[in-house]
Amino acid sequence: MDYEDAIVVKNLYFSYNEKLVLKNINLQIKKGEIVTIMGENGAGKTTLIKHFNGLLKPKKGKVIVLGMDTSQTPVSQLARHVGMVFQNPDYQLFAETVEEEIAMALRNFGFPEEKVKARVEWALKVFELDRYRKRSPYLLSIGERKRLSIASVISYDPPIVVLDEPTAGQDFLQKEKIAELLFLLKQMKKTIVMVTHDVEFAIKRSDRIVLMADGEIIAQGPTFEIMSSIELLERARLKPPQIIETAYILKRKNILPSEISIFTPKDLVEAIAKNVDA
Repeated sequence: MDYEDAIVVKNLYFSYNEKLVLKNINLQIKKGEIVTIMGENGAGKTTLIKHFNGLLKPKKGKVIVLGMDTSQTPVSQLARHVGMVFQNPDYQLFAETVEEEIAMALRNFGFPEEKVKARVEWALKVFELDRYRKRSPYLLSIGERKRLSIASVISYDPPIVVLDEPTAGQDFLQKEKIAELLFLLKQMKKTIVMVTHDVEFAIKRSDRIVLMADGEIIAQGPTFEIMSSIELLERARLKPPQIIETAYILKRKNILPSEISIFTPKDLVEAIAKNVDA
């Protein structure tokens, strides 16, 4: 394994009972990358990421995380290095109050009390949860509980952060705050793995896209390369980003040349303006 690899998956197979859910998965995620795993419900995305912190163990093949073989490493040890934020925040909320929820993970990992207090305050402010600090997590909205589950993981500073549907239940403003957090984590050289159906969010925030269907990886590569392929997205049963879909329609109508690359609104406007001038 290259020392730059954060996660390496080799020939991974996994089944629940007799049903094969993951089939010959091969994947490398570099340190500091933001990699987004996409596909329809039941494609195997969540099953795959549960292998990254040892919640699931391979039936066949290997998963290596920061040099650790997950089949040989305790979940408690992996959890310190891989922070997992589940799609349903209720699966990881246990404390009586919001501030205690954030403090719990820090104390479990042995942080001194002065650092616990400082990090709790930081997380409450960053995720705009400070006014709820004494409230039960279960009295929060689904979006607020989602932010709390992210805050409780980010607070203990794991080198790898895995986010399952991080934008679910979030409005535009909160999505932008999550995007800012991703940018900050990337600047801190964190490795981020996201699972999401939100193509508009993924296209702007990902270094690389991994597409899954029926328990297999059907494509992986740079964000533009994957997101600009209507055929690949259809195989993964994903709706293309609006800009990509608009450009695709204009190309089919011969309004834009087929070879031009469109990735952003600016690209589209410039391409149309150039075509009009021509």
